[in-house]
Amino acid sequence: MLLNNLGKSGLKVSALGFGAMSLSGKDEAADMKLIRTAYAEGVCYFDTADLYAKGENEVLLGKGIKAFRKEIILATKVGNVWNETGEGWGWDVSKEYINRAVDASLKRLQTDYLDLYQLHGGTIADNFDEVIDTFERLKTSGKIRAYGLSSIRPNVFGYYAKVANISSNMMQYSMLDTRPEEYLDFLRSQEVGVIARGVLGQGLLVNKPAMGYVGLDVGTVETIQQKVKSIAFEYGVSSSAVALTYVLRNAAVCTALLGARTVAQFNQLIQAYKEMEELQDVVLDGMAAQLRYEQHL
Repeated sequence: MLLNNLGKSGLKVSALGFGAMSLSGKDEAADMKLIRTAYAEGVCYFDTADLYAKGENEVLLGKGIKAFRKEIILATKVGNVWNETGEGWGWDVSKEYINRAVDASLKRLQTDYLDLYQLHGGTIADNFDEVIDTFERLKTSGKIRAYGLSSIRPNVFGYYAKVANISSNMMQYSMLDTRPEEYLDFLRSQEVGVIARGVLGQGLLVNKPAMGYVGLDVGTVETIQQKVKSIAFEYGVSSSAVALTYVLRNAAVCTALLGARTVAQFNQLIQAYKEMEELQDVVLDGMAAQLRYEQHL
């Protein structure tokens, strides 16, 4: 599988990434098999967050990658804090909290370092200087190798891209959500690699019936679905291959984060990745509706 630079970090990530959020947490044997299958197919970027399943997702992933920990790029996130009732969460990016949280994540993941530590959101009210200084100190200590964001707020990721040493930003990006496109060239110019999530539009670009999606009405979603199916039929590939091609074709994107609940689903995505070669000369520009971020500009 193709390896791409993770921004300015010096790290290499696979074109397809493994989103551990999709792990069931109910059948550990199946979850372990899914993780091992992803690694065997060349996936070397594995992503989780301390928020997922209240930390248990990190525990699962830590077990699954233990045998090949040093051969992969392991990423998790920080900033969201479950409240005492466990029914919701707040936000804390103070240096005290981040330092506690990274140690907790390291313990759950059974590792002594993280390859990528991501701010799980970010707001304009945050103390940017304190956050940056905390991450830099974590790099110096060896607890993390690189840091980045998971943010769809332009005035947050834009600021960090300009003044901080971030290596990446995770953004929802697909043919149904083109909001990042306005900023992709800028991020690339700052050597910030884009980690794309939601590349299949929650299944709408593959097999789910049309519904409204991030500001698109049902009719627009149906139109895009038909365009994808038409291209897929013409070139003898899956709709997933068309969706992946649209995202990974942009040089700013270093990995497409995928969530699969079963080995069968994951194998279908691997096949779609292989089919992308059939689409290398196909023009996909103009197939998607052009959207812009409306908040936090």
